[in-house]
Amino acid sequence: MTPSDAPHSRWSDLDRPPLNVPALRRGLLRPGGLWTALDVVETTGSTNSDLARRAAEGLAEGAVLIAEEQTAGRGRLDRTWTAPARSGLFFSVLLKPGGVPVGRWGWLPLLAGVATATGLARAAGVDTALKWPNDLLVTVESEERKAGGILAERAGDGVVVGIGLNVSLRAGELPAPTAGSLALAGAVSTDRETLLRGVLRSLEHWYGQWRAADGDAAASGLREAYAAGCATLGRTVRAQLPGGRTLIGEAVAVDGDGRLILSTDDGLQEPVSAGDIVHLRGVGGGLT
Repeated sequence: MTPSDAPHSRWSDLDRPPLNVPALRRGLLRPGGLWTALDVVETTGSTNSDLARRAAEGLAEGAVLIAEEQTAGRGRLDRTWTAPARSGLFFSVLLKPGGVPVGRWGWLPLLAGVATATGLARAAGVDTALKWPNDLLVTVESEERKAGGILAERAGDGVVVGIGLNVSLRAGELPAPTAGSLALAGAVSTDRETLLRGVLRSLEHWYGQWRAADGDAAASGLREAYAAGCATLGRTVRAQLPGGRTLIGEAVAVDGDGRLILSTDDGLQEPVSAGDIVHLRGVGGGLT
């Protein structure tokens, strides 16, 4: 789909105005900065898939692709992500951390989580917690709800990082009882341009620190920041692992490789590098 700066029709939802592309470019694209291109499409299947295809054609680092609506957005484990047009932020960025050991690239989705939470705290006035490895949680009526997610995928010589965030979804529009949005969490601002600028500037900051430290999550401060904002740590969780194995234990740490360390009843500490995590009990209570 061809990027377009054209305004929406007069039938657009006035509570959900289209993004002002020229203003976003003026605010985010600057000489020497990380962001090199910014395009907005009206609707697409998946911004991650679209940007990955362009990355294979030699697209420069720092490209940002935003969709006003995603019809086939993807989360981890091939889950779908859908929401009404202009009700959230659905975007992907292309990062090429050349010089950083590939073994450390697994920190990129966690880095994106820290950056998103930090940016939203400033721009929306909402505390956003991180559920390992890639969910963004907000509190709605004293319950933890999922308001967003992150998906990182290798693409050519880089990584495409996709971020999906529910911004103005109303209670009747939520896809599941466990879902939430910034509006329902009491955000002081649901202006998507303000939120997008805040998240992208925060992402540029954290990515710059991480690269400057050669991808060392401890030296860059990323590991400490992730642990401080991670709602999974200190809780009993169930990890549904690849191959059908299930592991239950207390989440006690995130190690230097970004793996979640579980302390099991038999006294072992087992690292989890991939899997579906369910919070069984702990801070906030309930299942998430």
